[in-house]
Amino acid sequence: MVTVADTSFLFSLYGNDSHTPHAVAWCKRVARSISISPLNRFELINSLRFAEFRKLLKPGEAATHLLLFHNAIAAERLIEATCNLAEILAEATRLSAAHTLSGGHRGFDILHVAAARIMGATHFLTFDANQHRLATAAGLKVPL
Repeated sequence: MVTVADTSFLFSLYGNDSHTPHAVAWCKRVARSISISPLNRFELINSLRFAEFRKLLKPGEAATHLLLFHNAIAAERLIEATCNLAEILAEATRLSAAHTLSGGHRGFDILHVAAARIMGATHFLTFDANQHRLATAAGLKVPL
């Protein structure tokens, strides 16, 4: 079983938002490693910095949250997979053609689902309702 997280889940887990209690509870209850892609790493790091820029986080809080994220990678609670970007883009193009006109999916959401499929995921963690629908349509189980 391979579980991949979307950035919305990671932000809740390593940032602080209304879904944080749910993300923490899921990790405690399931107690297994979560796989992430380099796209997740980039988007989470940028999201935390952007949240601080927008004053949603206090000055210096992004760095504190990033340290928790990097510690989770070092402790192997998060496993960053090596991904072939060309394969992800090909799968994202296929998913977009099959689902965007009917579901209105954003590009980065499609990329995350595509990366999860390329990584061999069986489960996908997200708090984004539209992305939940896309992941389910792509054959992934979304336990949240």
